[in-house]
Amino acid sequence: MSGEAEGPRPPFEPGLLRRPEVARMIDNMRAADLLGILPGRNPSRAGPVVTDPAPGGTPAARATSASAPGEPALQRRQADEDFRAALGRSMAAFRTNIVTVVIFSFVANALLLAVPIYLFQVSDRVLSSRSLDTLAMLTMIIVGLLFVHSLIDVARRIVLMRTAAQVESRLGAPVLSAAARASQNGSSMEFQRLGDLQQIRGFITGSTLMTLCDLPVAPLYLGVLFLIHPHFGYIVTVTALVLALIAWLTKRFTAVPFAKANMHAARANLQADALARNAQVINAMGMTPEGVVLWGRETAASLKAQILAQDRNVLAAGVSKFVRLMTQITVLGWGAYLALQGGLSAGMIIAASIIGARALGPIEGAIEGWKNVVSARSAYDRIRLLLQNSPLNVARLELPRPTGLLTVERVLYVPPPQKKVILNGISFELEPGESLAIVGSSGAGKSTLARMLVGSVMPTAGAVRLDRMDLRNWNMRQFGASIGYLPQDVQLFPGTVKANIARMRGDATDEAIFDAAEIADVHGLISQLPSGYETFVSMDGAPLSGGQKQRIGLARAFFGDPRLVVLDEPNSNLDTAGEQALAASLARAKAREITVVAVTQRPALLKNVDKILVLEGGSVKMMGPQSEVLPILRGGALPPAAMAPQLQGGGDQ
Repeated sequence: MSGEAEGPRPPFEPGLLRRPEVARMIDNMRAADLLGILPGRNPSRAGPVVTDPAPGGTPAARATSASAPGEPALQRRQADEDFRAALGRSMAAFRTNIVTVVIFSFVANALLLAVPIYLFQVSDRVLSSRSLDTLAMLTMIIVGLLFVHSLIDVARRIVLMRTAAQVESRLGAPVLSAAARASQNGSSMEFQRLGDLQQIRGFITGSTLMTLCDLPVAPLYLGVLFLIHPHFGYIVTVTALVLALIAWLTKRFTAVPFAKANMHAARANLQADALARNAQVINAMGMTPEGVVLWGRETAASLKAQILAQDRNVLAAGVSKFVRLMTQITVLGWGAYLALQGGLSAGMIIAASIIGARALGPIEGAIEGWKNVVSARSAYDRIRLLLQNSPLNVARLELPRPTGLLTVERVLYVPPPQKKVILNGISFELEPGESLAIVGSSGAGKSTLARMLVGSVMPTAGAVRLDRMDLRNWNMRQFGASIGYLPQDVQLFPGTVKANIARMRGDATDEAIFDAAEIADVHGLISQLPSGYETFVSMDGAPLSGGQKQRIGLARAFFGDPRLVVLDEPNSNLDTAGEQALAASLARAKAREITVVAVTQRPALLKNVDKILVLEGGSVKMMGPQSEVLPILRGGALPPAAMAPQLQGGGDQ
């Protein structure tokens, strides 16, 4: 039985992550994780969306609006589920089902003993007695036993298919949520764990696992051989030990090449993912050959290691097949010798040959399919590491709804494995309702600081606090619902404008959606769309322009009455009308005491903030009230590069 045939190929395509539309979806997942859109663990039991019952109310009134009188203003606790517990339950269910399949396999294979027994009886009794009644009775019995065998075989295959679906359904959401959290540094490598999950599903429903489940019946076959004649039992036992040795050697000499092949394949996928994300730049600047060379280098290394491992695996499979065939010849030849000595009949020889082949079949099949075992094991290990090491596993206390007090304390950021300091000694504090503009030259660290304020990256030293609590200690679901974030590259989910503003939450009310659109001053724009709020947005953002996507993203950031909103180049794609709407939204946010941090260099936006922070080389060069800093900037106290308006975002660290 060959391990190459693993049943129908799973629907996951290895190149799926390299498609531009899927790359955009991955970006959406990262933004969704920041905003708390991905519940990750139990979305059906998540708390309701909290909206401001009185827009003009105080932060205290808003904080207590969801609480009973006299009780602490705690948000509804989310029903978090430890990813490690989900993995443990999935594996426990898998092991239970596998035990069931092993029992079914043992019974099914035991019933197959009826075939050699039938041949033995026909050869030694029916042919000698020439009794049609005996033949008819034996045939009826064997047909009944084989029918039961077929039913049990179907049952165990159904159990395996259900097990595969159960494992994928239980681990799909945790893997996706953990991957979204782990990929906030910009890499989509962790999203390849979805492919690993599909690989595990294919292994569970494939022939290799079925062959492994047949192994426990081998001692039964050996026992029957010893009953026929001890010599047959010894011959097959020695052969089984030889095949076990071959299997051990196969595992030892293919483990390292398979590991290298997987490592280089993952690197090749990352290169292909980078090509997909930068397709426009690559095509425009003629960089395709260079990109293909980088991808081809890793692919060639992967193929080289894979070929080496497969060659060794094929060699071991060939040797094991030769050993098994020689064993059958030995059983037949030695059986003929014993028959000549008067110790056996022809029927017993045929039965021994069939039983010996069935005893060795699972061992040989395991050797041939060993690469599938290694691949599935590696896929499981990667998923296990992702889920066990996810920061979402740590239970966090549900804190009172934040007021928007933002504190940054001596932040230092050195991204691993680099040694270059991106941010150095950043400190400031914003009271609820205050707004801050961060300006600086390209590469000054503005976007890195913006991502740090929303928990996308964590400082190497120092702390970022919301309402005096370090972001590391906030429940991420609660934190995401309490903030808004507009990245440089705005990506929308495939769905209606209404659903995108609502952060894809099914429990969002129309009032909350309209309120967010009003704060962002985007209601008029939406009214001009073909279907208004029900206008469907495709994967690439059509039919919206870049500026329209940015304004819809701004409304999404203000959805749910957040207490902190971080905007990274919010006006990079806006025209004059869009900038006026952005200025109006900042004024509305201030009226609602929403703390706003905006990365910008447009003079029009600088006039609408309370404070300005100037970054240079990752350090604070200047910070103060807008009325004091803006005249200095206009006077040219900073280098010209720091004052150059950026019409397009994306050049910052």
